[in-house]
Amino acid sequence: MAMEPAIGLVETNSIAAGIEAGDAMMKKAPVELLEARPVCPGKYIVLIGGLTDPVYESLQAGIKSGADTVVDQLFLPNVHRSIFPALATATPPGKGEALGIIETVTVATCIVAADAAAKAADVSLLELRLANGLGGKSFVLIEGEVSEVEAAVEAGVKFPEHEGLLVRKVIISQLHEEMKAKIL
Repeated sequence: MAMEPAIGLVETNSIAAGIEAGDAMMKKAPVELLEARPVCPGKYIVLIGGLTDPVYESLQAGIKSGADTVVDQLFLPNVHRSIFPALATATPPGKGEALGIIETVTVATCIVAADAAAKAADVSLLELRLANGLGGKSFVLIEGEVSEVEAAVEAGVKFPEHEGLLVRKVIISQLHEEMKAKIL
């Protein structure tokens, strides 16, 4: 069994089918349920984490269960460990001199972007917001030294840009303290 961490995601265009797919995923293999909820506009996501092989097995069960309602899926082996606390908004902001933001059209694309950004530079992923109240869009907040955030954002946007799923990328040097207090 592969020992590195992985993430799996199933997104359906039906709430009922999404719940059913999530149940099938949890019954298939020993994985952690990271998210299971409706997202805009009327879709449902199930996000799991764990060791690579169980996540893959569980994901396949969700895809099979969701069948023709599956609108997106993601299997990301060897995921950067900072993804997990960023999903829970559990990474406290530091004294980084820059904030990077990558905004994408889809949940899966944002997870891939965040993973690439974290692997490319010495940065902190502060938050990974997945479609909740965002019309289906997602974003990741990245903090660190300016040059590191620039490198992370550039690496993170390669896939979304290539797929036509990037909404916007922004790097803000010295984020104003009042703005920082509201978003972080």
